[in-house]
Amino acid sequence: MIVVIVRSRRRVTVRRPVQQDEATPETSAEGGPVSQWPPAPILGTPTEETLQRYAPKPSVFDRPASTTLFEGGEAREPLDDATRRRLARWGMAGLALLLLAAGTQALESAVFSKGTNLVGYASFEVQDVPCAETSSDSHVECLFAELRRDDDSSFDDVPPPTEGGETQEPVPVYASGPDADCRPRKGAPRVRKLNAKVARAVDRQWRRIESWLKANAPRSHRTLGKPGKPETIAAAEAQMGMLFPDDLRASLLRHDGTVLVKDTWGFGFLGNANLSVQEIRGTWRALCEIDGDDNGDEGFDDPRTEWWDGRMLPIGADGSGNHLVIDSVKRDVGDTDHEGTMSFTPGGRRIRSYYALLKATADAMENDGSIGYWKPAVVAGELDWKVL
Repeated sequence: MIVVIVRSRRRVTVRRPVQQDEATPETSAEGGPVSQWPPAPILGTPTEETLQRYAPKPSVFDRPASTTLFEGGEAREPLDDATRRRLARWGMAGLALLLLAAGTQALESAVFSKGTNLVGYASFEVQDVPCAETSSDSHVECLFAELRRDDDSSFDDVPPPTEGGETQEPVPVYASGPDADCRPRKGAPRVRKLNAKVARAVDRQWRRIESWLKANAPRSHRTLGKPGKPETIAAAEAQMGMLFPDDLRASLLRHDGTVLVKDTWGFGFLGNANLSVQEIRGTWRALCEIDGDDNGDEGFDDPRTEWWDGRMLPIGADGSGNHLVIDSVKRDVGDTDHEGTMSFTPGGRRIRSYYALLKATADAMENDGSIGYWKPAVVAGELDWKVL
């Protein structure tokens, strides 16, 4: 007997026990059906209130023309042609004033700027040196052109370059007796044309000084001299054998020194009273009579280290034998005292031109500042330069 055994190949499915957190009941705890699972609230799922808060809103530019930015406001009428033209004219006028102010500042910076460096020489800048005149002597070709080193040391101390680019030692100039600058070759007076740009710049600084004096030191304001005459300046230049810088001439043509007012010291800079054209010439002659010889240190002649040299222009006096001066060659401002020294850092600060002195004074007055250790102050309606 043959017994046939048939084996079933059907796979038995083994059920895995369901964990508690994987269960998905279809009813709530109360036995009723639920709309979602797990039931709300769920961390990270926005509520209806949050969705409404962050719902995208149309831009103000997409709103109809009849609505305004503020809910409940009235629609604004479009501007008429006359109003638009007035707004356009005012806008153009404002732009023109802005351009005019920028142009004025750029012009002033160009007139009294530092200039460019000279290639092949020990890094110089151009500022405040007298420029050559034209052949017809009708006008000045440029305004100022002082050469100076970046480290503010004297130009005379820089060895000149040789043809090969190497520097050579300066050739000493020994004192040779009389100061030639105190004995100039006199010529006929000639009234030179004043550069209009310099005159405008100088007048602008004087207006600032005058306004401050009138409001804060009226007694000193009354000592400002009357306008000088071009013919007087030309005569002084001929007798002294040197040319006054344009910024100094423009200043003298506005205020020719100071006038005497009882119990009031004449207005001036850094503790000095301004000198008129005639006083500049008279003081220059007197100082040349006192010290009319070249007697530099160790037998060398350096006009900027002597107590006095004829190429200097005395522009102020403090009444004690000290003077504020301008180097007629380099155009910077210095001071000389009765003890036999001369310095071109008055107040401990380098002042590169007479215009720079005017501007620094106006800035110090308006901003309650100082020029080095000199600070303008007011005592009983009179300007008083304090030493910090």
